Amino acid sequence: MNQPIGIMDSGVGGLSIASVLIKKLPNESIIYLADSKNCPYGEKSKEEIYSLTKKMVKFLLKSRIKLLVVACNTITVASIDRLRTEFGQIPIVGIVPVIKTAREKTTNGKIGVFSTTATANSFYQKDLVNKFANDCSVLNLGSERLVPLIEKRNFESVDEVLKTELEPFKKAQIDTLALGCSHFPLIKDQIQRYLPGVLILDSSNAVSRQIQRILKQNKTLSNSTNPSYNFYTTGNLNALRYFAEKLTNKAKLSRISLQ
Repeated sequence: MNQPIGIMDSGVGGLSIASVLIKKLPNESIIYLADSKNCPYGEKSKEEIYSLTKKMVKFLLKSRIKLLVVACNTITVASIDRLRTEFGQIPIVGIVPVIKTAREKTTNGKIGVFSTTATANSFYQKDLVNKFANDCSVLNLGSERLVPLIEKRNFESVDEVLKTELEPFKKAQIDTLALGCSHFPLIKDQIQRYLPGVLILDSSNAVSRQIQRILKQNKTLSNSTNPSYNFYTTGNLNALRYFAEKLTNKAKLSRISLQ
């Protein structure tokens, strides 16, 4: 049986992970779930995030997924340990900014980390900075304004926000930027325009390699020649359609309500 990989996010941001998985693991089927109705998660309490997240996990488990990707930094920070305890029957992979890679790539020792405010302020992310880049000058900043704009595909307003919120990175003369929100790779080109010459890193390739290792270890790699891609959202289907159709013309899109 070709069991799918499950991917969940508060919105469409996790499609940046899905796009890499489709390229790196072309035989794997994918079920993607965006809780766009309740997006963004960044301003919610940990208990509210966990309550919403459990509903997503239970929905995906009904589809007999073999591995779950938590493609949201906020959910990873707030809930990953509890999810692994409650749903230990499947491997659960979280997403974190690639600060270690940024440390390896920087040439001037000046690194930026850009995420939502909640993630930037979390002990989880601060610990990653201290662990992997304590000998560098690290500017760890968050934004609450970008995720809703990306969900609405309001890229003109995204540009206006980036002018303001990327300015501290320019002043700090960073040469490497680690993206700590899965939505942000979807606007990577816009970020690059405001930070010319800066190396911009996201977690997609690292997560893909981790998933591949787990599937190999568990002997659950698929050899299907006809993988399926089912994308679900609890919110506006247009946002999911806009980004999903950029990834694959095989995607089946549906709007659902989580109980």
